[in-house]
Amino acid sequence: MRRSRKVKILATIGPASSSEEMLKKLFEAGADVFRINMSHTDHELMRTLVGRIRTVEEAVGRPIGVLADLQGPKLRVGKFANGKEVLTPGQTFTLDDNPEPGTSTRVYLPHPEILSSVEAGHRLLIDDGKLELKAVKSDGKSIVCTVVAGTTISDKKGVSLPDTDLPVGALTEKDRKDLDAVLATGVDWVALSFVQRPEDLAEARKIARGRALIMAKIEKPQAVARLAEIIELSDALMVAR
Repeated sequence: MRRSRKVKILATIGPASSSEEMLKKLFEAGADVFRINMSHTDHELMRTLVGRIRTVEEAVGRPIGVLADLQGPKLRVGKFANGKEVLTPGQTFTLDDNPEPGTSTRVYLPHPEILSSVEAGHRLLIDDGKLELKAVKSDGKSIVCTVVAGTTISDKKGVSLPDTDLPVGALTEKDRKDLDAVLATGVDWVALSFVQRPEDLAEARKIARGRALIMAKIEKPQAVARLAEIIELSDALMVAR
């Protein structure tokens, strides 16, 4: 059967919404591509989901697309002595290379690429933007910040850097293993998270060797700055948060 090469309505599926009956109902309701989030899906479950989708595809006699969404770099703060801390807008808060548990004034940031790249004036968004920090100074080992908005920070929350160009690619070691696994199942699409530059797409294309279409997720200002180049190497774009 000819595989689906177009995306009209994308539905994200997981263990709770992936029975063949539910997949068929979603397809009949208009979904023509099913997204598997590799941030929360191991290889065994991924293969099970793809198998169910292909079974439904045969039953309905229409092509159904499968999109594997790679996790991308996951940047997180360390842990706190009390699990979480309440901060006050205007106070100073530091992210550093000290692995000791965090306090109300500092926390470990186990990402030297961030410590060496953030400059004064750059924003650091914690926990999907619930906490906004602004860098005051950075020396490669610590980033001294001012709390701009938000009041709570807790263990292992994600860090987003809208103003900082990091010297890392979009594919992590986990992503490369996941990419090999999803390509082996014959997925139609692979989505790349946190794309910053066209080179990120080139690396994925080299691995895929035409076995799947490549979708670039636009969720960083750095990608917007080089959007024309990224479009040239992408089969589709996803505007992410």
